[in-house]
Amino acid sequence: MSQLLKSSGAMALATLTSRILGMVREMVYARFMGDGWVAGAFQVAFTMPNLFRRLLGEGALTAAFIPIFKQKERRGDTAGMWRAANAVISGLIVAAAVIIGLVVLGVTAVLEWGPWEGRVRLMLSLLRIMFPYMLPVCLTAVFMGMLNARGYFFIPAMGAAMLNVVMIVSVLAVAPFWGRELHEQIYALAYGVLAAGLAQAAFQWPSLRREGFRYEWVAPWRDETVREVVRRMIPGTIGVAAFHLNVVMVQLLGLWVDSPQAPVIAPYNYAVRLMELPQGVFGISVATYLLPTLSGLAASRDYGEFRQTLRHGVGHLLTVNLWAAVMLVVLAEPIVRLLFEGRRFGPDATLRTAWALQFLAPSLVAYSLVNVLARAFYALDDTRTPMWISVVCLGINLALSAWLVHPLRQAGFGLANTITSALNCALLAYALRRKLRRLEWASLRPLGGRLLLMAAITIVVTAAAGHAWRVKWGHDTVGLRMAAVFVPGAAGTLVYALLAWLLRIPVATELWELVRSRWPGRKRRVT
Repeated sequence: MSQLLKSSGAMALATLTSRILGMVREMVYARFMGDGWVAGAFQVAFTMPNLFRRLLGEGALTAAFIPIFKQKERRGDTAGMWRAANAVISGLIVAAAVIIGLVVLGVTAVLEWGPWEGRVRLMLSLLRIMFPYMLPVCLTAVFMGMLNARGYFFIPAMGAAMLNVVMIVSVLAVAPFWGRELHEQIYALAYGVLAAGLAQAAFQWPSLRREGFRYEWVAPWRDETVREVVRRMIPGTIGVAAFHLNVVMVQLLGLWVDSPQAPVIAPYNYAVRLMELPQGVFGISVATYLLPTLSGLAASRDYGEFRQTLRHGVGHLLTVNLWAAVMLVVLAEPIVRLLFEGRRFGPDATLRTAWALQFLAPSLVAYSLVNVLARAFYALDDTRTPMWISVVCLGINLALSAWLVHPLRQAGFGLANTITSALNCALLAYALRRKLRRLEWASLRPLGGRLLLMAAITIVVTAAAGHAWRVKWGHDTVGLRMAAVFVPGAAGTLVYALLAWLLRIPVATELWELVRSRWPGRKRRVT
């Protein structure tokens, strides 16, 4: 059983728990908000602090800081390691506080003097409340990166569960008392986001203290580590900024073409949330494990093991996420109906969201690989290459989104994302091969052929089972809706797993060995 599968598997279990709670949150949100203009305004406002969270917390900062943190750990410089962490955290607090102050003041001025009404005014009002969320969630990202570098994956990943619990409580226990109309009650969700960020950061703190971390203010102005982190993260920040500015532009584009009769923003965002469940469970888990692991191998100049570990992670991702993409495409409508339909989320909203999901779900495989390949570059202290590739692909994505949104509505956003994710993945793989001179991925070619065969057979079986169930039983009750997802899903999964075992797919072989090694009564071989 590989260390990759063990570590990413433990993290995947924690991530699965938080993602399930995240899906419960989205179910509660969908029934509470529907997919109309209020939901669109809330989701656009929530996108803004996430932009800066990725700029200052996840992505570029952790990719720049964790290799430095890991190098100090490997040299045995524990004091220097914690001092570097304190300096970076101090710098993050200062930068985030300045940005929050400027944005809140700017939004307040726009609201006071601008002629905004309806959804735009609501979006700006919600943004003013939610934007400070970026500080605790940025700190959470750094805390998680430090714990990951120390070999902890389960507890940090469970932090997102706290965030989701608080956000669910804000809908069920607070929003009904916030006002009578939806556009009044939605403010409870905004304050819930802020409280959830604080809870998630606090959840990481005990584990860090047990590791020996004690926060002390370190002036970041002239600190060597901070300067090095800033130097490294500038290219990555541009790439991450390009990505999230692209997201914001797509959201604003959706806000422009949105209409009460045919909303675009909320259906597409619900589809994104559904795709993020399998992406977060395994794709992010593998990518998070690989960054400190590949950084350590790169620091040791063990490029043979570097290539092997990367190849192993890519093979695992292809196997698992191809299955997930197939399930999401074939069972899009019954999945959306089961999870979201009810109260303000009606049958028409189900069809709109399923339509977006069917075009978006194929990007799951490529998007997961992009995360892994980008981390390979970060481990090699190269943030410029993925940055420029990201900028190019995101420019193409925005152009495709503007072109496809009119004929396909929300599905146009999904199709644009699928095309550009595949292009991004191909360009990263090509650039990484040139950087390492060789990737030794020859074994992935026959694996890819076998996986495509497995996917094709699984599509036929799942679609046939779904059609048979729909014709025979329908989906009038909750039990029938569950069966409309799980019966064909189980049939397709069983076929996929059986084919994986027969065709000796590496993930299936390793899982089988794990089961055999832990089978009750099985004698362990003494060496």
